[in-house]
Amino acid sequence: MIELSNIKKAFNQGKPNEYWALNGIDLTLEAGKVTAFRGPSGSGKTTLLTLVGCLSRPTSGRVRFRGEDISGLPERFLTEIRRQSFGFIFQQFNLIKGLSALENVILPGFPTGRPRAELVASASQLFAQLKLEHRLHAKVEWLSGGEQQRVAIARALINNPQVIIADEPTANLDTALCREFMAILESFTAAGKTVLLTSHDPLVVESSAVHRVVGIRDGKLTDD
Repeated sequence: MIELSNIKKAFNQGKPNEYWALNGIDLTLEAGKVTAFRGPSGSGKTTLLTLVGCLSRPTSGRVRFRGEDISGLPERFLTEIRRQSFGFIFQQFNLIKGLSALENVILPGFPTGRPRAELVASASQLFAQLKLEHRLHAKVEWLSGGEQQRVAIARALINNPQVIIADEPTANLDTALCREFMAILESFTAAGKTVLLTSHDPLVVESSAVHRVVGIRDGKLTDD
């Protein structure tokens, strides 16, 4: 589904503080599987996910998604691919305070042109699946950490993406909530979705929900 060919990514290129976050990544990622990227802070894990998810471009190399080279596409095309095909779960959740859980979830659906009533119906179904329907209209700042994460998961799923990208999704969760999240991941793949995540938490990378663990250090793959 996703192919990376000799991917390199530099920041501040040509300046004294030039930094190469990725140094020649070759990788093929299967559809319908959970792949975990493991490595220390600064290893390039997050940078790799941003390239796959069309949030940034490689300095050199090729990214192919469903057989199409997306590396050099204009930004408007990348935005469309990102909106239709990818859902994102961030470490800090990035929920908008002052808005309800429902409002946070339906927000990414508006650019697709779907009617609000349809988005609300989809969101309500997701809240029911995640056992969070009783918090539908609560302001997100009133929610617990576990509840906020489930709102973030529902937001990632609102446009029914093929690929879920999760960057250190359990970093701020206790053991029970971490296990709960991994159980939710298994439901993703049961529904045919592809999941890419970063983590150094043994509860994540050693979970039965993860099909493949890829090591990364200093911008290079170390083990697979």
